[in-house]
Amino acid sequence: MLFNSYEFIFLFLPITLGIYFWLNKKRLTQASKAWMVFSSLFFYSWWNVIYLPIMLGSILFNFAVGSTITYINGAQSSKKRISSKTMLIFGIIANVLLLAYFKYMDFFIVNLNAMVGTHLDLIHIVLPLGISFFTFTQIAYLVDAYRDEVKEMDYLNYTLFVTFFPHVLAGPILHHKEMMPQFDAVRNKVFNTKNITAGMYLFAIGLFKKVVIADTFVVWVSYGYSCADSFTFVTAWTTSLAYTFQLYFDFSGYTDMALAVALLFNIKLPINFNSPYKALSIQDFWRRWHITLSRFLRDYIYFPLGGNQNGPWRTYSNLFAVFLVGGLWHGASWMFVMWGALHGMAIVLHRMWQRMGLKMNTLVAWFITFNFINITWIFFRAKEWDDAVNVLRGMFGFNGLGDISELAEFGGLSVIDLLMMMIVFLIGFSTFFTRNSNQMVASLRLTKKSVLFGAFLMCVCILHLSKVFTFLYFNF
Repeated sequence: MLFNSYEFIFLFLPITLGIYFWLNKKRLTQASKAWMVFSSLFFYSWWNVIYLPIMLGSILFNFAVGSTITYINGAQSSKKRISSKTMLIFGIIANVLLLAYFKYMDFFIVNLNAMVGTHLDLIHIVLPLGISFFTFTQIAYLVDAYRDEVKEMDYLNYTLFVTFFPHVLAGPILHHKEMMPQFDAVRNKVFNTKNITAGMYLFAIGLFKKVVIADTFVVWVSYGYSCADSFTFVTAWTTSLAYTFQLYFDFSGYTDMALAVALLFNIKLPINFNSPYKALSIQDFWRRWHITLSRFLRDYIYFPLGGNQNGPWRTYSNLFAVFLVGGLWHGASWMFVMWGALHGMAIVLHRMWQRMGLKMNTLVAWFITFNFINITWIFFRAKEWDDAVNVLRGMFGFNGLGDISELAEFGGLSVIDLLMMMIVFLIGFSTFFTRNSNQMVASLRLTKKSVLFGAFLMCVCILHLSKVFTFLYFNF
């Protein structure tokens, strides 16, 4: 089920919200949690119920391993037949193998056939939705249990933590310790008008980002990458920027809606975006883009590898390895590996630059950072190496400069479509100068102006719901 769909907005969400608070009002707190779990599983199963046993099996397995780790940590030395570290390694390997089978097995077979000359048949596995997110969430839980930072022994609580529907399909990636206290807090079981207002306002902003801005770019981007060999300078830059903004507003819009829906239930999810295209360095970008993924990679890969504790060259290799993992996490493709490697090299160069004590003009730093991000998104979007090379050739003028009149013909657009695209581009560039959605909600005051603005956004969005596009990060 999509956040940007009629059935979610007008049926699923109000019914789930109403029954949840009604049960809490009757002080049926366990029933309210059970209802939320049931609703979340229904939400997840809406796509394809065949995915459900995979998720439930993963939850049961990780709860058992996590509970065992917690028990071992609390047991006396004489009663420990197996170490908690052994259980942790077992749990992590099992999760990684599950993810590897569903996400990377065909990729492995293709490359094995190419390198060794075998002719193994592809399995053509359908990737379960959200598997990367709920797998990373549960790996974090196991590590936190090993560190004695969580002591979850209630299966219902744990299932709610993993399946909570605002985050289950595309994050944010959560920590158990930041979520469960919120579900147990008495004050969060009462209908909160302030949170409802802020949640609805933030949802309207996120929905607008998705259905009006991001989805406007879909046709142009898809068409552009289907005929990249004919790019001129104008069409190449237009297509690359269109995807750069499509991806930003698609994922940022999803994150806004996820945070907004959770807020309706008085639950505050961690912020996942903080104006990443305002970043002044690649390090700054990753502190702003997909923040919870960056946090996971830092805490559970970079630090265990040694972080920056073993000299500069070891630090550089650790950073590069982390970004390779981050690239491969996004998908089974050498293009994602290339994208991760480029970001890894950039972060290493940035660390070297800092180590030498060099400075850069703010505007120049932003210009270099944004254009590096825009260029590397080409590898993120392209299906094959030749597609990426063709786009880059066009961007650097090898296929001629072209002119603005090409755009309408290039995208098959009418005059009205072209005008709409120009307006959306202006909105995209406005992200460099305006407050982001989190800042807008933090300073929200319930006035006639804010109510009218929120209502206007929702009305515009509802009119755009007839053509539904899935979120890009559902592919990861």
